[in-house]
Formats: sequence, structure tokens, C-alpha cells
Amino acid sequence: MQTPDLMPSPPAAELASPVIETFSLTRRYKNILAVDGVTFAVRRAEIFGLIGPNGAGKSTLIKMLTTMLPPSSGRAIVGGFDVAKEPQRVRGHIGYVPQQLSADRELTGYENLLLSARLYLIPRRERATRIREALERLGLSDVAGRLARDYSGGMLRRLEIAQSMMHRPAVLFMDEPTVGLDPAGRHAVWNHVRDLRRELGTAILLSTHYMDEAEDLCDRVGVMQSGRLGPVGTPQELKSPLKAGATLDDVFEQLTGTPVPSSSGHQHG
Repeated sequence: MQTPDLMPSPPAAELASPVIETFSLTRRYKNILAVDGVTFAVRRAEIFGLIGPNGAGKSTLIKMLTTMLPPSSGRAIVGGFDVAKEPQRVRGHIGYVPQQLSADRELTGYENLLLSARLYLIPRRERATRIREALERLGLSDVAGRLARDYSGGMLRRLEIAQSMMHRPAVLFMDEPTVGLDPAGRHAVWNHVRDLRRELGTAILLSTHYMDEAEDLCDRVGVMQSGRLGPVGTPQELKSPLKAGATLDDVFEQLTGTPVPSSSGHQHG
């Protein structure tokens, strides 16, 4: 596995092709604007991070892009399909890893992947090959026959990523994918995410409260505050207006006016 500083950048042709586009995307809850007129794009093979305080609208934005919530107004195109008009087509082109661990712990790793293969309507003749590839890609081949309840938190997260990639989606959405994991588990997930991008050309949109995760993993980062998407750029571009040696923690505090929140026990943003 390649180390982060040796990872090649995606080819320019891949970066030029957007797989997520939003236009004034908005979600209202009565008198509350949870997402307020968000416009942005994510390109093929790009890792895009969303940071912001709790309640900023990150999870609501992801839920709209994954068709779990309808937009109140505006438009979103994911994988070439409109999330409001063609939700079924969108679902066939995306994967989703929620913040809360969702693998069935009473099934083995293999059985969890087989269930996903059936749900994604992967042809029967291809299932065994897809499952074997997913297990190998996420480093789970040796524990495929073990019940998921015996997996560590990092192994469960890798299993969920494997499940979400069974159908080789164009876009993978991850809502705080490493919350609750120890540093070794977090770095293992980062490396697997990079591998997915490199091997499959997958675009990945993730939300995170870990600024080191955003800085080390993401090609570009967007800052959300009060439902609005503020500055978007590479970590270096976001840090450059601040003092020498500034970190993304400094960017977060400067743009949101709040300290970086704890990643344990927080509410969805």
C-alpha cells in the first residue's frame, strides 16, 4: 500500500469531470434553514471534505445528496442524475457509510457482503468475485468467516466501506467515517479510502470533525456554517490567508467563530 505522500494525484481529465453538482440546494425545517442555497461541485476521483460546527448542515446536505431527504428548493445532480427526479438512478451510482456503525453483527463479514450484493442487485454469477475483491481490498479476507460482533471498531468500519463499494459506485458518501476509532484505525481507513480513489476512480465526499483527517486526506475542503457553504479550496489555500504555520484548526476557528468540536458524543452537523 502506498503511503500518503507517495499517492499520485488524479489525472487532470478525471478531475475535470464533476460527479456531484449542486445549484442553490436548500433544505428547510419549518422556519429553520438547515441548508441554505449551497452550490458546489465534486469531480471524479476527488476526495472532498466538509468541515463545520455541530448543526452546520453537513449531514443534512449529505442526506439530500444520497436521496434520504428531498430538497426544499434548488437542484442536485449526482452521478449524472437529478436527486429529486431520479432518486433510484442516483442510488445505483452511490455508496453511503453512515456515522453510526450499521453492519449486522449477527452475520459474518462474508454474509454482510453477500446481503449487500443482493441489495445492490449484483448478478448472482458475479457475487463471489465481487465479495472476494472487496474483502481483499479492505484487508478482511482473514476474518471473513467471523461474526461481525467480534470485529474491532476499525474492522467494522472497513466492512461497511466494503459493503458500500460492492456495486463500484461513482461516488462514496461518508458521514464522519472515523469517529470513535483509535489513531491506528483512523489511518487504516484513510489508506483504504485512498486506495478506492486510486483503483476505482471513486469520488469521495466526507464530513469530519478531525482537522488532521481533512488536511491529510482531502484534495479540497469546504467550510459549512449555519447551513451555508463558505470558502472551498485545498487545505493549503484555506490556510494561506492566515499566519505562517496556521493549521486547519485555525481556519475552522477563524471562519466559524467556534473551537473545533469534540468528535465524541456530538450531534450530527
